[in-house]
Amino acid sequence: MIKHIVFWKLHEHANGMTKQENALAIKQKLEDLQGKIEGLLRIEVGIDFLGSAESADLVLYSEFSSKEALDFYQAHPLHKAVMPFIAEARSERRVVDYEI
Repeated sequence: MIKHIVFWKLHEHANGMTKQENALAIKQKLEDLQGKIEGLLRIEVGIDFLGSAESADLVLYSEFSSKEALDFYQAHPLHKAVMPFIAEARSERRVVDYEI
């Protein structure tokens, strides 16, 4: 199994929305992918409530059946359709992919 975890810091304003509105929109867009992409076993998006200097604003936690399934997800049109919205909203991105 592959775990794919992404942390984002968001701009205060982007996509014509506030940081909180963008966080909620990104959460919905990503979680809507559940069950629509083969090999994507689980997807969960969390919005930070602490707001500390060290905190990311948003985290994606996802599980895939294999490395190939992660590659398939990355290239899938449904995932690619969400990427420009996130790219506009984010100021920083960190990612970790690992196998268990």
